[in-house]
Amino acid sequence: MSMSVTPELLAQIRKMPLFAGVPDEDIGCITQGEIIDYPVGAVIVKEGDAGRDFYMTLEGAVQIWRSYDRQDVLMAVSEPGHFMGEISILLDTPWLATARVSKPARLFQLNAEGFWRMIRHCPSVTREIMRTVAERFRNIEGFASQREKLISLGTMAAGLAHELNNPASATLRAAAELQRTTDEIQEHLCELVCQLDHSAWGPLLDASNEAHARLEKAAPLDSLARSDKEEALNSWFEARQIPEGWRLSAPFVDAGLDAAWLEGVIDCLPANCRASALHWLASRLTLKLLLKQIEKSTHRVSELVKAVKSYTHLDKGSKEEIDIREGIENTLTIMAHKLKGVEVRRALEADLPRIVAAGGELNQVWTNLIDNAIDAINGKGKICIGAWADGEYVVVEIMDNGPGIPPDVKSHIFEPFFTTKGVGSGTGLGLVISHRIVADRHGGEIEFESKPGETRFRVRLPIRPA
Repeated sequence: MSMSVTPELLAQIRKMPLFAGVPDEDIGCITQGEIIDYPVGAVIVKEGDAGRDFYMTLEGAVQIWRSYDRQDVLMAVSEPGHFMGEISILLDTPWLATARVSKPARLFQLNAEGFWRMIRHCPSVTREIMRTVAERFRNIEGFASQREKLISLGTMAAGLAHELNNPASATLRAAAELQRTTDEIQEHLCELVCQLDHSAWGPLLDASNEAHARLEKAAPLDSLARSDKEEALNSWFEARQIPEGWRLSAPFVDAGLDAAWLEGVIDCLPANCRASALHWLASRLTLKLLLKQIEKSTHRVSELVKAVKSYTHLDKGSKEEIDIREGIENTLTIMAHKLKGVEVRRALEADLPRIVAAGGELNQVWTNLIDNAIDAINGKGKICIGAWADGEYVVVEIMDNGPGIPPDVKSHIFEPFFTTKGVGSGTGLGLVISHRIVADRHGGEIEFESKPGETRFRVRLPIRPA
C-alpha cells in the first residue's frame, strides 16, 4: 500500500537523522516521495535489478542479502533511519543485493529523478549520503574481499583433497600389494634354494640384475602395444606349461623383456625349477615397480604440500626477494584440479630476476587471472603463461583462447563489483583487488587486450620498489 507524504508523515520523516538538517525552504525535495507499507517476506528489489529508487526505512526492518556462488549471505539489516538504493542510482548500476522485509515495514521511497533533485538542493543530505556510501564501499569491498579469499581457500582445499587422494590411494594399493609380493618372493626363494645347485645361482642372479637394469631404462608403452606384448608372453608361458603365467606378463613387459630373453634364462636352469625361477624374477620386478610407484606418489604428495605451504604461508604483507616463476608454478599446482581439460603452455624465462614484493599477494593476482582465464575458456582450451625481464621490470602475461571480452564491457573491467559471470557467480572484485595489489602495493601496472580467440592480461612489476 502506498500513500503520499502528508504533513504527519513528513514530520515522521524529518525525525530521521538523514533529514534532520534539511532547512524548511528545501523540504520540497522530500515531499515528492511516497510512503509504502510492505508485509513480512515482501521482496522490495532483487539483486541485479536496475537501480530506480531510493528508500529509507521508517518502521520495521529490511534484510539485505547478496548471493555468492549460489549461496545467500546476509549483508545488513536496514532499520528505522537507515537508507538504501543510493549506490545503484549514483553509479547507474544494478542492485548489488536483494532487499527482503523481515518485519512489517514502512518505507519512504523516492525515484531517481527525485533523488538527484534532493542531492542538488540538500547539501546536508548529500554529505551524509556520500559519507555512508564511502563507508559501505569499504565494508562491502572488505567483506567481499574476505569472502573471495575464503572461496579461494575452499576451492584450493577441495582441489588439494582431490589431488592428494590420487597419490594417497595409489600408495595404499601399492603397500597392500607390497606385502603380498614380499611373501611370494620368500616362497619362491625357498623353493629355489631346495631345487638349485650352487652353479645355477650365478646365471639366475645375473638375469635378475639385467632385468632390473632394463626396467630402469624401459620406455612406457601405449595400451595397445602393451596388450600385444602381454598376449605374446601369455602364449609363451602357456606353451612352456608355466603355471599362472598370466600373472608374470605385466612386470616382464614393463621391463622390456620378451620371450626370447626369457628363453635364454630358462635354458640355463634345470627343468624342475624353471617355473619357480620365472615367478621369483617376476616378483622381484614387481617389488621394484611397487617401490617406484610409492616413491612417485609420496613425491607428488610432498610437492603438493610444499606448494601449499609456499602459497599460503608466504609473507603476510611484508616484502622480500621472491621468485616469480616459483609463485606461478605453485599457483598452477594448487589449481591443477581446475586445469584438467586445459592445455597449459609455459614460457617463463629461466634466468628471470628475483623481485622485491609481497609473494602471497602476488599469488592472489596469479590465482585471479588464471581463474578468469579458465572461466573464459569454460575449462576447455588453451592458456599460455609467459614471464620475462624488460629493463627494470618483470612482465607476466596470461593469455587464453576464449571468445574474448565484448567491446562494451572493456571499459568496466576494473570497476568495483562489475562481473561478467552472472548474478551470484562472482564478487566483481577479483580484478579490482589484483589492480590494487599490482599498482598500489607494488607500483606496477596491469593491462589487457582482447579480441575473439585471444585475451591477454599483462602484469608489469618493478624489480626493485621505488
